[in-house]
Amino acid sequence: MKQKRPENIQQALPAMKRIVQRFWPQIRKQSVLLMIACLGLVGEIVIRLLEPWPLKLIFDRLIVPDVATPDLTIPLLDNAEPIVLLTILTVAIVVATGLRSVAAYIGLVGMSLAATRIVTNIRARLYAHLQRLSLSFHNQAKSGDLITRITNDTDKLREVAVTAALPLIVNSLTFVGIVSVMFWLNRELTLIAIAIFPLFVISTLKISKRIHGIARQQRKREGAMAATVAESMGAIKVVQALSLEGMLEDSFASQNQKSLAEGAQTQRLSAGLQRTVEILVAIATALVLWRGVQLVMAKVVTPGDLLVFITYLKTAFKPTRQLARYTAQIAKATACGERIIDLLDTVPDIRDTRGAVDAPPFRGAVRFQNVSFGYEPDKGILDGLNFQVQAGQRVALVGPSGGGKSTLVSLLLRLYDPLEGQILIDGHDLREYKLESLRRQISIVLQDSVLFATTVRDNIAYGSLGATEDEIIVAAHLANAHDFIMALPQGYDTILGERGATLSGGQRQRIAIARAAVRQASIVILDEPTVGLDNENERAVSEALERLTYNSTTFLITHDLRSATSADQIFYIEKGRILERGTHAELMGLGQRYATLYRLQVAIENHDYDQLSSRHNTAQIGR
Repeated sequence: MKQKRPENIQQALPAMKRIVQRFWPQIRKQSVLLMIACLGLVGEIVIRLLEPWPLKLIFDRLIVPDVATPDLTIPLLDNAEPIVLLTILTVAIVVATGLRSVAAYIGLVGMSLAATRIVTNIRARLYAHLQRLSLSFHNQAKSGDLITRITNDTDKLREVAVTAALPLIVNSLTFVGIVSVMFWLNRELTLIAIAIFPLFVISTLKISKRIHGIARQQRKREGAMAATVAESMGAIKVVQALSLEGMLEDSFASQNQKSLAEGAQTQRLSAGLQRTVEILVAIATALVLWRGVQLVMAKVVTPGDLLVFITYLKTAFKPTRQLARYTAQIAKATACGERIIDLLDTVPDIRDTRGAVDAPPFRGAVRFQNVSFGYEPDKGILDGLNFQVQAGQRVALVGPSGGGKSTLVSLLLRLYDPLEGQILIDGHDLREYKLESLRRQISIVLQDSVLFATTVRDNIAYGSLGATEDEIIVAAHLANAHDFIMALPQGYDTILGERGATLSGGQRQRIAIARAAVRQASIVILDEPTVGLDNENERAVSEALERLTYNSTTFLITHDLRSATSADQIFYIEKGRILERGTHAELMGLGQRYATLYRLQVAIENHDYDQLSSRHNTAQIGR
């Protein structure tokens, strides 16, 4: 159920407490910086309260000494010459402002550094947690939303801590201090000043609520725009091939215009709120002046007192003008913090079990015992699988799409756990081993192997972190990749495009094979590794795969039954069951599903070859 976003500080307080408690270890590490920031904060508040007093003394003792009766006794100043007193007090104004600026600088820098370090730690922790969440989570989550949580949500915590939380604390404490001093100066004038405050609060909250609602709608729209951009950029080849540019541009433009209108409405409301506050402050100031001058004329207060009072009044209302903006920002940051905590509280479905140990070097014997699995409990994919593969054997998994072949090898990698039964390697259940030590001994080459936007050397070394230069080059030779790598602009130091886009399909596959080879794993998974390659690249990749899988237990998923003929075992899988198993010769002898499909593929290939030869001969005659 989607949580309602808090709209004010009262609603946000429980969530704020939860956020502070959850991230207290990170906060505590920055205790020194936070203490320095607090000292700067206290210094700024104290100096801000003292700033108007030199002006009071100038008025009461120099400008209108006959009207005012000094109410402060300062031994060092009482007997000073007027010019000396004036000099001291004017210098004091500059010194007070300078000291307040230094204190504010210390508080802001201390808080900024502490917030940045805390958020950096939280972001790293969140990214590490996301990397370890199960595939079942990532299959349901939206990648754009996860990226937003790692980047925008964490940054919002830092930004609000510096631009809203710190000013809100400073202004709130300053407001309390100012009102206290104002009561000390004159209770009647203070009551007049704060009488206008309820009107201010009502108007501020009313308009702020409207602003918040529009801003929330605008953020949703901007999220939709971001999703459109991410989707179109991620499939730019399809977009251009289908000439969808115009349609997507119109959709984006429509959302963009609505966001613009909402932004303009927010600005109008903000400007209206500011004008309303200014009018209320002017009314309060006028009322205080009206009564204050009367009290000065009656010699109840001094002109300096009235000047200090008016200065405090202006200063007190300044933070309250920004109160709604600060509370809205903090409420938004609270929602971001809760989104981060919700993600951190997500427990991976697949994790190291209690008592798990590092896996020893595998021989490669694999056994499935009564294994059943479904991505949803009521929708089974695999149903009671039982088979055994000896170490070093080559197994081909064939059959129609959706039958469960890729799911089977996903279970072997412990990307998922079976709902029933168990999977054993060398006689031990996979769940006895730590995930990292298990997966480190299994290599995989996919149909569309993903390469990273880094150097060729790094892409190969990712197969075995810490691989030496010699091991990387040996793996590249094994994969028939060394020659074309050396032909690249910077050889092994060439930086690839995103997902290896600067290479051909065959080149990407050979680097992926090199990455698998450098791991030197005893179990290898090949998932349609030659699909989509031309004849030359297919031959090069196939040769590399033969060397990669030599003496390794190999699981080959393929729809091309020619590549399955040399397998020690062939499993024909359909609807989550192994319907046929055996060698190529044995299955052809059965004359059932596998044999029928194999003969059909051969017939189609021969037909295509005959047609190609006919066209070639016709072209030769025409010449």
